[in-house]
Amino acid sequence: MTKLTFPEGFLWGGATAANQCEGAYDADGRGLANVDVAPIGPERGPVIVGKRKMFDFEEGYHYPAKVGIDMYNRYKEDIALFGEMGFKTYRLSIAWTRIFPKGDELEPNEKGLQFYEDLFKECHKYGIEPLVTITHFDCPMHLIKEYGGWRNRKMLEFYERLCRTLFTRYKGLVKYWLTFNEINMILHAPFMGAGLYFEEGENEEQVKYQAAHHELVASAIATKIAHEIDSENKVGCMLAAGQYYPNTPHPRDVWEAINLDREGYFFVDVQARGEYPNYAKKEWERKGIEIAMEEGDLDILKEHTVDFISFSYYSSRVASGDPEVKDKTAGNIFASLKNPYLDASEWGWQIDPLGLRITLNVIWDRYQKPLFIVENGLGAVDTPDENGYVEDDYRINYLAEHVKTMRDAINEDGVELWGYTTWGCIDLVSAGTGEMKKRYGFIYVDLDNDGKGTLNRSKKKSFDWYKEVIATNGASVK
Repeated sequence: MTKLTFPEGFLWGGATAANQCEGAYDADGRGLANVDVAPIGPERGPVIVGKRKMFDFEEGYHYPAKVGIDMYNRYKEDIALFGEMGFKTYRLSIAWTRIFPKGDELEPNEKGLQFYEDLFKECHKYGIEPLVTITHFDCPMHLIKEYGGWRNRKMLEFYERLCRTLFTRYKGLVKYWLTFNEINMILHAPFMGAGLYFEEGENEEQVKYQAAHHELVASAIATKIAHEIDSENKVGCMLAAGQYYPNTPHPRDVWEAINLDREGYFFVDVQARGEYPNYAKKEWERKGIEIAMEEGDLDILKEHTVDFISFSYYSSRVASGDPEVKDKTAGNIFASLKNPYLDASEWGWQIDPLGLRITLNVIWDRYQKPLFIVENGLGAVDTPDENGYVEDDYRINYLAEHVKTMRDAINEDGVELWGYTTWGCIDLVSAGTGEMKKRYGFIYVDLDNDGKGTLNRSKKKSFDWYKEVIATNGASVK
């Protein structure tokens, strides 16, 4: 019989990103970042993939990151609510431009450092362990304008300075770190993922993989420094995950699924195993991609692999080697072919709880390193009553089914899983679309797509449901 509980010390919690919730984009010396200048509306897609040059705010556009949900000024209220739910951990990210407003300064901004110190102390007040993403799509605009973002090797120096500053200042306050959020996003949304804007006629694949090399070396350097500064530090990588299924048993569909999976696992192969896989080297050879590396790069990748692997999971994907098959899912940066056996969310994301167990097993089998699910959730339109209460049984059902398959992966398959943080534990701005109406949270925030609303917080039905899940260590989910 399946055990209903999770391992003792399992880290239940929720996740947010600075650029989607903090707001206060110019407060206390904070500089402008790439994530600030992505507007809501049809231009957002071209901006985040590096095809539409928008290096500053332009007239006639609404930029939701300017205000977010104003967590910069309300974090105490929000963390108190997380504490009430019983969070064991809270995954959040650092806004790089709060610490180094331009990115290339020699000295950090004290007000930015103090803000996060206060926030981490607030977490500890409620027994919440911070899980900190160093870079959740943030890249200072100055570094993009001056150096071209992560295509430039100079970024390693700036990132190393940021990491050293954070690990030193927050020693004893933070022990779980992630180097780059969804590092494979560099291939799909390169401006958002790495500050890459492409000029006419540029070899985009070459630029993306060169930038990827810089981020991978930077991640290894960060891991090295973290362990040197505090032996208690645990450093993880972070992948946008979701297994590809072949569309049919046709061998070419199976082969296409393998190749598409490799696109993402390539990054973790380097971060967890410490070397570039042969399939990637062969692919670069075929495409004429030449990665500029310096002496010592491969050594540092080999010697400083991550302690654990974290990932986001929202849906599985479907692959076909037949170019005539084109019926794709809607609304996701990782749009794939539709799976006729699955239901979909209001944004066209296919709902596949068993896919989470499959993904957990594939990653565990591949790397044999502890895993951490740091994003999972259902984006939906919530309709609150006059008190801001939302009857979100659809969200509860979605999360419950995913918790069950996660539990099966641990108890029946032997997967080592450290924790689970649901995405957008409080409503926040969507990274993909910039919308507020696409809500994930246990806590409703009164704000609409146009930035109108009181910003008042109120508990949804799922708030008390998740509180019970945490209190019973998962046993309440039958």
